[in-house]
Amino acid sequence: MTVLPTKRNFRTFVAASCLSLGFLSPVSAETLADALVGAYNYSGLLDQNRAVLRAADEDVAIAKSSLKPVVQWTGNLNKAIGRSVSAGSTFIPAGTKSSTNSLSTSVNLIASLLVYDFGATQYSVEAAKETVLATRQSLVSVEQQVLLRAVDAYMGVIQAQQLMSISENNVRVLTQELRAARDRFEVGEVTRTDVSLAEAQLASARSRLAGSQGDLMSAKAYYKVAIGRDPGQLSPPPRLPSIESNVAAAKAGAVRRHPDILTVQHQVAAAELLIRSSEARMKPQVSVQGSYGLTETFGSDASSNNASVGIQFGQTIYQGGALSAGVRKNRAQRDAQRGNLFVTVDNVERAVSDAYAVLSSARAQIDASQRQVRAAQVAFQGIREEASLGARTTLEVLGAEQSLNEARSSVVTAQTQLYVAAYSVLSATGQLTAQALKLPVQIYDPAAYYNLVKDGPAKYSKEGKKLDRVLRALQKD
Repeated sequence: MTVLPTKRNFRTFVAASCLSLGFLSPVSAETLADALVGAYNYSGLLDQNRAVLRAADEDVAIAKSSLKPVVQWTGNLNKAIGRSVSAGSTFIPAGTKSSTNSLSTSVNLIASLLVYDFGATQYSVEAAKETVLATRQSLVSVEQQVLLRAVDAYMGVIQAQQLMSISENNVRVLTQELRAARDRFEVGEVTRTDVSLAEAQLASARSRLAGSQGDLMSAKAYYKVAIGRDPGQLSPPPRLPSIESNVAAAKAGAVRRHPDILTVQHQVAAAELLIRSSEARMKPQVSVQGSYGLTETFGSDASSNNASVGIQFGQTIYQGGALSAGVRKNRAQRDAQRGNLFVTVDNVERAVSDAYAVLSSARAQIDASQRQVRAAQVAFQGIREEASLGARTTLEVLGAEQSLNEARSSVVTAQTQLYVAAYSVLSATGQLTAQALKLPVQIYDPAAYYNLVKDGPAKYSKEGKKLDRVLRALQKD
């Protein structure tokens, strides 16, 4: 008969193990916050979308450039070769031959400046700014996805480790059960069938252990993808984050601050501005133009220079219907974005409801599973004691053991679901960001690059050189 450790011995063993782990934990254990920091710092998805944001920043400078002077220069080098025979005139006899062989060059400097276009260009600039704000919110949405995936990966490894530990313990217990069954078979207390049942249950437990080992390998691989490194020794998860208890209030807050909704709101504003811009482009434009030219002929004293400045008025009267089509297109896109806004609000509110429902379900599952574990533990110990007295069969003992393991596994799974659900609530309400979580990271400032490029600095200006240093720091060309 297998001798079980007493409760006092078991508690002593657990306490000693905890002290040992506690001594090592501050040095080597990785926390959930460490995992979130790793995901924030090493996410290629965040780097990709930050580059998308920088590209949107440049669109503002490109739009603004239409309001600034345009200066160009042109140069020409002309070789003139000619021969002619005179037909005769009062001063030139008939048959007189003449030839031309000259080389001349000219340089022209041309400048133009848009003075007034009924706000068409300025509307485009404001639309580009709204697009930048929308892209910033898209980046926040991606940040939430990255951090939620990190939580899922962290809890996934912990769950896989705990389930594998349960499977290993199950194999050890069933090995002892099989040994005890064989001993009792030798003295005639049980039949060969009881031994075969114990052998079959042990084989099944070993199969489940192999499966849990594979699940742990898969969880570690997912962790590396989400966090950027292999998991080490992981600490138990911390306390659950603070969450709004009122679902209606949570929905209201999500509608105000969720990045997906803010993204579409800025897209609607950009579409409205583009409508105004396309309508204004159908009206006249006023611009100032100036030029200066210099012409020199090689081998001759002949030269000339000229300069001019003037105001130009112009309007496109007809362009095959392109201008009107552009207005209608922008209106349709505005209407599409408005519809998308309603859909996005509904989706966010539903996501909040679903996240709270999953959270509530996980809490209920934990409570029920913990009660199930306590009941299954008592039942298993009682059936095992009764089996040692011959009042229970081996099959009943194995069934009680399996029920206990299933209850323990349910607790582990429910705990993982609880943490992922809690952080899903933060994500659904727009609060799962590095800044909101107060992670010890250097928060990416989306306005820093915009402030450098919004006015389109020239490459060799002071601002342009500063921008080059920033780009080198970002490891860009």
